[in-house]
Amino acid sequence: MANLQDIGLSAAINILSAIGFLLAFSMLRLQPLNDRVYFPKWYLKGIRSSPTHNRAFASKFVNLDFRTYIKFWTWMHAALRMPEPELIDHAGLDSAMYVRIYLLGLKIFIPITALAFGVLIPINWTGKTLGNIKDINHITFDKVDKLSISNVPSGSNRFWAHILMAYVFTGWTYYVLYNEYKIIANKRLHFLASEGRRPDHFTVLVRNVPPDPDESVSEHVEHFFCVNHRDQYLTHQIVYNANLLASIVEKKKKLLNWLTYYQNKFERNPSTRPTIKTGVWGLCGTPVDAIDRYESELKCLSEEEDVEREKVLSDPNAVIPAAFVSFRTRWGAAICAQTQQTSNPTIWLTEWAPEPRDIYWSNLAIPYVSLSIRRLLMAVALFFLIFFFMIPITFVQSLANIDGIVKVFPFIRPLMEMSIIKSFIQGFLPGIALKIFLIILPSILMTMSKIEGLTSLSNLERRSAGKYYFFILVNVFLGSVITGSALDQLQAFLNQSPSKIPKTLGVAIPRRANFFITYTMVDGWSGVAAEIVRLSPLVMFHIQNAFFVKTDRDREKAMDAGSLDFASSEPRIQLYFLLGLVYAAVTPILLPFIIVFFAFSYIVYRHQIINVYDQKYESGARFWPDVHRHIIICMLISQVLLFGLLSAKEASHSTPFLIALPVLTIWFHRFCKGRFESAFTKFPIQDAMVKDTLELATEPRLNLKAYLQDAYVHPVFKGEEIAKEEEEEAYMDELVENSPLVPTKRSSVKDSSQHGGSSQGTTPDRSHDMHQA
Repeated sequence: MANLQDIGLSAAINILSAIGFLLAFSMLRLQPLNDRVYFPKWYLKGIRSSPTHNRAFASKFVNLDFRTYIKFWTWMHAALRMPEPELIDHAGLDSAMYVRIYLLGLKIFIPITALAFGVLIPINWTGKTLGNIKDINHITFDKVDKLSISNVPSGSNRFWAHILMAYVFTGWTYYVLYNEYKIIANKRLHFLASEGRRPDHFTVLVRNVPPDPDESVSEHVEHFFCVNHRDQYLTHQIVYNANLLASIVEKKKKLLNWLTYYQNKFERNPSTRPTIKTGVWGLCGTPVDAIDRYESELKCLSEEEDVEREKVLSDPNAVIPAAFVSFRTRWGAAICAQTQQTSNPTIWLTEWAPEPRDIYWSNLAIPYVSLSIRRLLMAVALFFLIFFFMIPITFVQSLANIDGIVKVFPFIRPLMEMSIIKSFIQGFLPGIALKIFLIILPSILMTMSKIEGLTSLSNLERRSAGKYYFFILVNVFLGSVITGSALDQLQAFLNQSPSKIPKTLGVAIPRRANFFITYTMVDGWSGVAAEIVRLSPLVMFHIQNAFFVKTDRDREKAMDAGSLDFASSEPRIQLYFLLGLVYAAVTPILLPFIIVFFAFSYIVYRHQIINVYDQKYESGARFWPDVHRHIIICMLISQVLLFGLLSAKEASHSTPFLIALPVLTIWFHRFCKGRFESAFTKFPIQDAMVKDTLELATEPRLNLKAYLQDAYVHPVFKGEEIAKEEEEEAYMDELVENSPLVPTKRSSVKDSSQHGGSSQGTTPDRSHDMHQA
């Protein structure tokens, strides 16, 4: 177990690491060549031009203005200076509300920390229980343990203070959560009422269209909505299963990138034609001309694409029983999306259509009847993943046990006896090892969510976040608290009464405080600081800039702005809420480390969403009910574990007073759910009518049908149109580059296909333009 010296060494390493990352970022962001890496959002908005234009040769590569280096820290002030309404306009409601999660942590834990340090720390320190232990049964403890509840004698009346503070902490958390839920629900409603026209405001996704022997799917959809929504129905787009076509398009893009690479290489050295080998990965085989090879492959692939496209459009079996149905008004769409269409609740299922860039096209072709089976299989798979992942988690925990390491590797005993090595292993190594093990996990969970068949990126991320959150609860938290092999843990829990599990966990909680302190510093300090350096996007940008970029549009594509990875970042935040709520009344010394995490992350991620991240979609903060529910679960866990800990401390006369806390917490959650959650799942009919009336007054001649006609056409059916746009823009880029008088400040036109995966989609079926009933 780590002691105070180990924690001190870990703190020194992580503080120096964080400072190193911040200094590196402060220097790198000032260099002109890196401007597109650290400020890509402004380029994508078309309001920032390259600082390398119209500069002296040396100034294009290195910033020679030394005054800017003196004020390298000003990025923090700039990140905090933008007011929230402007931040919402600039980055969207999703991004602005995401950083409020960190602000919520500060609102909850700063007052709790002040109370805990003022009341509980003195009570724990003067308990003197640990000071009276004389190495009984090899029990070891440190000064940090004297600040925890472990130092209070069993059966002491001092536990009344912990119970009182538990109620105070819970009441304060209720107050902050309620106010935050109310604020964000109001901001969402205001955002929906004030934002501009979007295709998803008028469109619903219809699933499980029943077969009709006399009509095609398109005709059946038209007939149904002309009859049942005759005054509001406008048009629809049927959905095709174009899995093979999408894979061909994706393969064609990759070949085109390689062709561009070798053409650029030949332009730099015209005397030698580039060659590649025909064997595996180009490492063996007969050398051939690279440009001719890729041009030939692209020609064949283009012919295959045309054949497959015609096949999809002409084959009735390629049409799946789903459609995007658009209405004349928002009111009509809201009525359809939020009501049951027939007496049979299993057919004609309607829901709000995601905005076009939020659609995960590859899942639209999955038969609706198979979704329940897929989710059941993924639930079973998640159970086995969580259980078997305990093996590496247990290994990580064993790293903190010097005796265990020496027992396995006795020849390193002299090395382990060195103070600095021992402190490094116990104070730093377990935290960094755990973080490394968790790197690949989000990708696995996202793949599982995709298999479940969700049809939007926002839903995929929320579902993956839920899986990751459950994984963190079981493996990272409970797996770190209860050490030992996974089978031993399972056997121990199966062989004891369920009522004793909270007691078992509660006793172990104080002993693991030191590990969570070191993990907070590794993940919450150094990890957040590393995020802002963007080392991987920096390297990839310069590689692509050196070999692939010919125009400003190519350079814009090489920028990897990235986005908020809600699927992995939100559960990680929830781990710190859990640790703070669990240890607030048990070992309050952990709380300052958590506050530093929330404060530092708030600054860093505010900077990132202002200058870097380009969100793939805008859901209007629909994730907030999940955030609220996860914190409620954290509160319940903390209350149950405190109950178990006090039971183990023989405080039988005071412990029953904690029974009311979980009951109050569940009631509070149900109250907030009933009060606010509808704002995140439904669109008010009154607000829809207000927006429709205002739009009719301001734009009476709006051709809504033309606006919606191609909104939900899959990117694979837009290939020719997009290619033509790109050729025109590339030509304009060359004209701008050849003009020394006009810097490039062109707005971005992005290919929406990069946001949707690729499997199938809709096509502009103009033969089915709909009429009024």
